[in-house]
Amino acid sequence: MHLHILGICGTFMGGLALIARAAGHKVTGCDAGVYPPMSTQLSEQGIALIEGFGAEQLALKPDLYVIGNVVSRGNPLMEAILESGARYVSGPQWLGDNILPGAHVLAVAGTHGKTTTSSMLAWVLEAAGMAPNFLIGGVAQDLHVSARYDPARRPFVIEADEYDTAFFDKRSKFVHYRPRTAVLNNLEYDHADIFPDLAAIETQFHHLVRTIPGSGRIVRPARSDALDRVIARGCWSDTVTFGPDGAWQATAPDADGAFGVRRGGVDAGTVRWNLTGEHNRMNALAALAAAEHAGVPVEQGIAALTRFAGVKRRMELRGTVTGIKVYDDFAHHPTAIATTLEGLRRQVGPARILAVLEPRSNTMKLGTMAARLPDALADADLVFCFGAQGGKHALGWNPAEVLAPLGDRASSYDDIGALVDAVAGAARPGDQVLVMSNGGFGGIHGKLLDALQARG
Repeated sequence: MHLHILGICGTFMGGLALIARAAGHKVTGCDAGVYPPMSTQLSEQGIALIEGFGAEQLALKPDLYVIGNVVSRGNPLMEAILESGARYVSGPQWLGDNILPGAHVLAVAGTHGKTTTSSMLAWVLEAAGMAPNFLIGGVAQDLHVSARYDPARRPFVIEADEYDTAFFDKRSKFVHYRPRTAVLNNLEYDHADIFPDLAAIETQFHHLVRTIPGSGRIVRPARSDALDRVIARGCWSDTVTFGPDGAWQATAPDADGAFGVRRGGVDAGTVRWNLTGEHNRMNALAALAAAEHAGVPVEQGIAALTRFAGVKRRMELRGTVTGIKVYDDFAHHPTAIATTLEGLRRQVGPARILAVLEPRSNTMKLGTMAARLPDALADADLVFCFGAQGGKHALGWNPAEVLAPLGDRASSYDDIGALVDAVAGAARPGDQVLVMSNGGFGGIHGKLLDALQARG
């Protein structure tokens, strides 16, 4: 079957393209405004891209159009598809109907940490010799790609997003996945562009809970009022808790970041790695508990995590120039920004942290959580905020006003060049430059490294 994928460079749809091809289908796709790592991965895998959404792509005559949620009414190709009466389906539904039946689906949901936890879980199963299939919203350095599929393999790890499925299906993506093991990593308000309040997201999470069989497992933090409310609406599966007061706990890390794992009050071993932050220790506990449900003993899982190298765009060191380190991180929600900075602060001690932020997600552009940014950025010594004034990424609020409580520590820019000059001019040897965005940010990482190199 020939599938033509609209929005193929999104992390989910790009991974779906790899899976569809592995399942024996011919795959083509189109997108606009592409950026790494997905565009690079598709190119490396030999999947050619068509730039843009021109209606002339109807001439490809695929058997089925697979529609990503980046596509909306008014998109010229989508309008042509509708007028022609051609067959189309959402990406999550195609996956749920054609790939996941019969698999042991291990779904990782939550407001934060989905990509990292999914990558940890897939790596633990990989290290255990299970060679799992997976579809993850990022590229784990150990796994090399964001998606893999072999129909002979039963475990399937999937990042389970609560964002809506498509313009014609407003249910959360994860209701299509029917997991046997589900990690509900955390839950707070996000996606203000599609959910009016936290209660609406809780409803979607309960729709997911309803699909888990009685022999399944739900892995969740012991302390979460929102998830308490979700479970109170009905739960038919075994539930395992992690974190403070949970069945799975992490001890305080030592100076090198190593931490102990306790399961049911019994010491199970020590994870020795270079990842930072309490959030990553919680991600690790969730991955271990989920992997155990798939048959991996906790001791084996701990040994695997000790070799876990991390995920691209999650505290990824992009380069060091004259003693100045430049990191790339996907953080964009205030909670993720705060926990990422906390982890870096614990790692570098009194060294200066220069936070470079692009509030690019739909929620952040709306300004729904803008007031939380000053507190979220408290661990940064200097803050540089970029806010586009026009185009689809334009902010609906004034960064200078929002960040005013930070005083002289914060500055805002609407030009990437001026921002790069300011950061490069302020940085000095020993500084840690942390760039946070859920988009390409105009290739700022390379521009910063070039500017620092030119400065000498």
